[in-house]
Amino acid sequence: MRHLPLIVATACAGLTSACASSPQTWVGAGPQIDMPQAARQPCDLFVLPSNPTEGDLDRGFAKRGAQVVACDSARQLAVETFDAQQRLVSRPRPRWFQPRRSAQP
Repeated sequence: MRHLPLIVATACAGLTSACASSPQTWVGAGPQIDMPQAARQPCDLFVLPSNPTEGDLDRGFAKRGAQVVACDSARQLAVETFDAQQRLVSRPRPRWFQPRRSAQP
């Protein structure tokens, strides 16, 4: 009975040091979705030449409109990719994994 405190202290120290030296088992940041290449490229916009003619203006309006539509679709693709990744990362956890809420007064 006299050696019991020494045995208990040794066991506790051994268990504590074993846990402290083991690698942490954290899961990474969660699933990652690669951003599509079309969403990463900058948008091209038509610039008028130094001495524009009326034909240059007409062509510029049509070309710039098409470029704005293409740029907006690339932006939408980036937003959808980001939203999909956020849904994967923030999916609901099992009930047993939820943190306990403190009792409010």
